[in-house]
Amino acid sequence: MKKYLHKVFEETAKKLEYLNGINITFDVPKIETHGDLSSNAAMLLTKQLKRKPREIAEEIISSLKIDEKVIHKIEIAGPGFINFFFTPEFVAQITKEILSSGEEYGKSKKHNGKKANVEFVSANPTGPLTVGHGRNAVFGDTIANLLEWVGYSVDREYYFNNAGRQMRVLGDSVRLRYLELLGNNIEFPADYYQGDYIKDIAKSLLDEYGDKLINEPAEGKFKDKAENEIFKDIKASLERLKIIHKIFYNENSLYEEGKIKNTIDTFKEKGLAYEKDNATWLKLTELGNEQDKVIVKSTGEPTYRLPDIAYHITKFNRGYDLMIDIFGSDHNATYPDVLAGLRALGFDSDKVKVLIHQFVTIMYDGEVVKMSTRKANYITLDQLEEEVGSDVVRYFFNMRNISTHMNFDLALAKKQSDENPVFYLQYAHARICSILKMIEKEELKASTENLELLATSEEQQLLRNLHKFKDEVLLSAEFFETHRICAYLEELAASFHKFYTFCRILGTERKLAEARVALAAATKIVIKNGLTILGVNAPERM
Repeated sequence: MKKYLHKVFEETAKKLEYLNGINITFDVPKIETHGDLSSNAAMLLTKQLKRKPREIAEEIISSLKIDEKVIHKIEIAGPGFINFFFTPEFVAQITKEILSSGEEYGKSKKHNGKKANVEFVSANPTGPLTVGHGRNAVFGDTIANLLEWVGYSVDREYYFNNAGRQMRVLGDSVRLRYLELLGNNIEFPADYYQGDYIKDIAKSLLDEYGDKLINEPAEGKFKDKAENEIFKDIKASLERLKIIHKIFYNENSLYEEGKIKNTIDTFKEKGLAYEKDNATWLKLTELGNEQDKVIVKSTGEPTYRLPDIAYHITKFNRGYDLMIDIFGSDHNATYPDVLAGLRALGFDSDKVKVLIHQFVTIMYDGEVVKMSTRKANYITLDQLEEEVGSDVVRYFFNMRNISTHMNFDLALAKKQSDENPVFYLQYAHARICSILKMIEKEELKASTENLELLATSEEQQLLRNLHKFKDEVLLSAEFFETHRICAYLEELAASFHKFYTFCRILGTERKLAEARVALAAATKIVIKNGLTILGVNAPERM
């Protein structure tokens, strides 16, 4: 419907040249009686033309060349909204497009030829993935799916952070547990990693080497073994959620290949770095930030800012048109320094989109389960997946805006009823599959020859919801909002259930019955395509 109106307005702009000067958009009115689509074009022009918006709206309407088979009424509402009412026959034609496109329906070529990098998870290999990592992982993978649906070639990337103090602490945690297993009386520091997985890694080293590692340093075999075992488990956890990264970028390579040194040298050449208190500082005040920040500590160890800047330079050098970084809310105050550093080096920081997600709280028997990787009183992502299944994990993490804190309701997640949105959508898909199999036995088929017969309010509402899918995919990708797809699918499923309740297929005149079969088949395709974007299965039977 929007596509048709854009073409009509393009033609009209040849006559009314002032239409070329504004970004004309069409929105679905909140009130159904206000039509199918509405435009505020007249109100956008009132200041420029120094005329009343209703007067401008009347001029626009009188200049539009409308096919009466497509639009049967245009109204001016309120201060100057132009409301368009499409004919039922035109609305029903979407069924043809969906059935012919199948799995491709909803995809766009808008960003064909562009490359995107989505960096997500990037958890330090110091322990199992928690539910907080899970939200990051699911959201990141779904954003990558959405970008692919609008034409991007997407690389999923994991920044493998295996340097710094946390890795030394990990290695020493394993070393101390190893010594304990050999019978040594060890005072285990409270801030070390204390989960059972540390003991398991120490036990595997004991089985392999016996007591030969008594004098081994923490950053030797202890750290290496822990890093390898934990990262293997992390990849397995992600694969259970159908998340596969193409690129694992090793932080150490930034040091080994001289990228850290090159970045420091460049800042100094530009007069943007200086020495103070035996540390190296970045002149962020000259870049618009409130204060300068340390990029190399007095110990010689870089702060997070320096390797992050060097890392993003590699992304620019790899030719990406769009770079997505997905972080937890603990990064909220820190990433602006990295973007400022990139701008100072001449890079277009607008190509970098930082998406911040809020924390997750798991509700268990009405109580909050606290999480801490080191104390090991957390729920792992694996445990959550085993409890409710990968489909529920993926859907629940996608169905809330990432800017809001999320309470993950285990009781709701485990329900197999309409209260659980995952069950509700999968049941709708399975129900349509069952209907289509039943129809085959009655020798009926999906036919698009008499779609004009789909004229009841229930049929028209379902059809209008099908029209929205392409826009929802595009908007979800443009605004990085996966929850829009969830909300859309739930609305679509509700309209299908209402349609099937009030519009019989069997026992209806054949032409109408086959048009309704086509409508059901189109709805099945859209539900499946939407679930595919979310990474959720669409079962044919429940």
